[in-house]
Amino acid sequence: MILVTVVGARPQFIKAAAVSREMAKHKEIREIIVHTGQHFDANMSDIFFAEMEIPKPDYYLEVNSLSHGAMTGRMLEKVEEVLIRERPDYVMVYGDTNSTLAGALAAKKLHIKVVHVEAGLRSFNMQMPEEINRILTDRISDILCCPTDTAVENLKREGFGSVPCRVVKTGDVMQDAAIYYRSVAAERSAIISRLALDHKPFVLCTIHRAENTDDPERLAAIVSALNRISQDMKVVMPLHPRTRKIIAENRLEMLFEPIEPVGYFDMIELLSHTRLVMTDSGGLQKEAYFFAKPCVTLRDETEWIELVEHGINILAGADRERILQAVDEMRRKQLDFSAELYGKGEASCQIVTEILNSRC
Repeated sequence: MILVTVVGARPQFIKAAAVSREMAKHKEIREIIVHTGQHFDANMSDIFFAEMEIPKPDYYLEVNSLSHGAMTGRMLEKVEEVLIRERPDYVMVYGDTNSTLAGALAAKKLHIKVVHVEAGLRSFNMQMPEEINRILTDRISDILCCPTDTAVENLKREGFGSVPCRVVKTGDVMQDAAIYYRSVAAERSAIISRLALDHKPFVLCTIHRAENTDDPERLAAIVSALNRISQDMKVVMPLHPRTRKIIAENRLEMLFEPIEPVGYFDMIELLSHTRLVMTDSGGLQKEAYFFAKPCVTLRDETEWIELVEHGINILAGADRERILQAVDEMRRKQLDFSAELYGKGEASCQIVTEILNSRC
């Protein structure tokens, strides 16, 4: 069996690595990894792949820095060339990026089965390119690997019961990765001592979504809230150069010192030691839960609604007072992280089992 995995960003590689490790146990599967290059990342060197124990891509398509339409079209063209050459039985895609949609479309037009990992997620915000990508990818996939009960229910409501596909709850591969890399990060990361955070309470914050960074009012409100929070507790904020530039262009004063972007091991260590997470990242919301940390989400909606329903996550949007109120509530609240919302760290095994069974 030949399976092509299409990925386009560092987080996708980390998730795909968990599944690749499971596939490596089955000699009847040959995996070919295609990196579209969607998110150029200077940190993704040979050292990155070696340290993370991630298979290096077999193909690097170098498609980036284009508009959504141009990028998706170029990826579709180049992925199709790979699929014609390799003639796989399956194409596996992750999440909701342009790479995800391009990989699924290229496969489907060549009558190759599509496996969508992280299927069924919905933010119900059609202004988000990611929402469009995930909906379209789900509709043309043959095996839909859902991380949660909520994702399965979303697909049922959309009529997937009458669509010729298999909808399965597998659990979340990000949890597999977090479990695997946690002990590795503890040995290899020195960020806690480097930032003098030992035994000091701090808030871990990330901001990167365009809905916040490209809206001056939203960005100003978030920075203002962080300035107030920093008076009571240290704010640790890995800041992307693009976001740093926008903050400077809008002449927003930060009363705390952001840090440079960090690697995955450092982020895991920060998560392990933080008191509270504030983010507009979908992935970090889940990782906060994996590490039993309360989360305040700087968005108006989330794909991970079960976190909100269990009181582990609060949607604060970009309203200064709502953010401050949410942070105060989460600092005082006793939270229960015992529910297995994303499985037991066995999602990779479940996914590979579904692929093998579908061939029978």
